Amino acid sequence: MDWAASSICELYEAGWGIEPFFKQLKQTLQLADFLGYSENAVRWQIWTALLTYVILRFIAYMNRWKGSFARLFALIRGVLWSRFSLVNVLERCGTANMQTRMCNQPYQLYIPGIL
Repeated sequence: MDWAASSICELYEAGWGIEPFFKQLKQTLQLADFLGYSENAVRWQIWTALLTYVILRFIAYMNRWKGSFARLFALIRGVLWSRFSLVNVLERCGTANMQTRMCNQPYQLYIPGIL
């Protein structure tokens, strides 16, 4: 009862800014499905998700990414184990008038002993 009504309204509005952040963590980074249920396991998974979120936001900032966070996450998941340059992929994705075509490196497709 000691706070002014305007202070309470500002706190309420600030709380709504947190909701999209937790929505991105839960949906994009799949934080809702925990691998372990002990306090320590849940804590490690939350810290790992937060670190991943910060790294992805940093990558988006450094590459001037204009797309959504979910698209960035899907794009990085798609090229994570390939030999594409992430910077080149981020530069080319999301544009409708892409003139150049990206090709995989030929040695990526080579499996020793098969060919």
